[in-house]
Amino acid sequence: MTPQMTSQGFSDNIGDEKNRDCFMKREKVAVAMSGGVDSSVAALLLKGKGYNVIGMTMEHYPLPESILAGEEAARVAQILRIPHHVVKLEKEFKKYVVDDFCQEYEGGRTPNPCIRCNKSLKFGLLLEKANKLGAKYIATGHHARVFHDSLTKRFLLKKGKDRQKDQSYFLYSLSQDQLSFIKFPVGELTKDEVREKARKFDLPAAKRPESQEICFIPDNDYVGFLKDRTPHIFRPGPIIDKDGRILGRHEGIAHFTIGQRRGMGIAAPKPLYVIEIQAEKNTIIAGPEEELYKKELQASSLNMISLPELRGNLEVEAKIRYKYKPAKAIIKPLSSNKALVKFSRPQRAVTPGQAVVFYDGDVLIGGGTID
Repeated sequence: MTPQMTSQGFSDNIGDEKNRDCFMKREKVAVAMSGGVDSSVAALLLKGKGYNVIGMTMEHYPLPESILAGEEAARVAQILRIPHHVVKLEKEFKKYVVDDFCQEYEGGRTPNPCIRCNKSLKFGLLLEKANKLGAKYIATGHHARVFHDSLTKRFLLKKGKDRQKDQSYFLYSLSQDQLSFIKFPVGELTKDEVREKARKFDLPAAKRPESQEICFIPDNDYVGFLKDRTPHIFRPGPIIDKDGRILGRHEGIAHFTIGQRRGMGIAAPKPLYVIEIQAEKNTIIAGPEEELYKKELQASSLNMISLPELRGNLEVEAKIRYKYKPAKAIIKPLSSNKALVKFSRPQRAVTPGQAVVFYDGDVLIGGGTID
């Protein structure tokens, strides 16, 4: 028989009146549930701590996968005996995430839609919906941790315990106000520990594989997705080297991102990579791998978490992609929301539109968008 949970631990009598009264007197937390193992275990853990837990699933895009996620989340909520709500945010998701995704590619940039979604949807509009349902907090299955620093009076965002699964990079844009309402229950667990808890309580997502795709793009075919919405950016144009010599032709700048090697169809003595995308000229600049390395970048839309603002030069470790290792760097403020980032060693494939995120050990200091 599957164990059930009470505020004191695990039992099979979760439905009795005494336990229900216990939950009703405790703080209400809304868990953003996708049907996946991390958010399912987040709800499990919070209920085990005695919180009054409700599940919320964001219906944000008309795909079978989105519908299935809602059904899976509802199954988990039923097992945990918690209320489950579906929140329809299709129009808002299109405005803040999908339209931005298309506009960034139109400008020759490579966006990170998860960061936009976290800022505007999950910890923005979904948090507002949770508050209207009486929830004081919103929780997700992100592998990250939130702490309040009594000395600085600020909420700090830290890496998750499992360094291989840490997702703090995608959360750098959150505000102090948002962080004050957030809980990340699985941040103190490794992925293996999360799956073990899911197996112990027979949660449906225990063996469900992780998705590595963009949630709103079928089969990860982002080129087909963009062709349907922005066909004008798929115009043929030149591929040139840094000296302006024509090397070949491309079929649209949206086929490419910085550091890409495949798809250019150019015969050359050594491999060529995309070095730069000039959207205004509909031109791709290609070159050898050594031309991919840059020692500095400029970032805008800065958001500092551990500091009120960046007032002077600061030594940090900076990541320019989610899977990249942090590298030593110095960030120098250029204005209230812009900074120059200088690395101790040149970084490969610095990509406009992606995020650069700053760390001090486990603590996320802040970040911005690479220009």
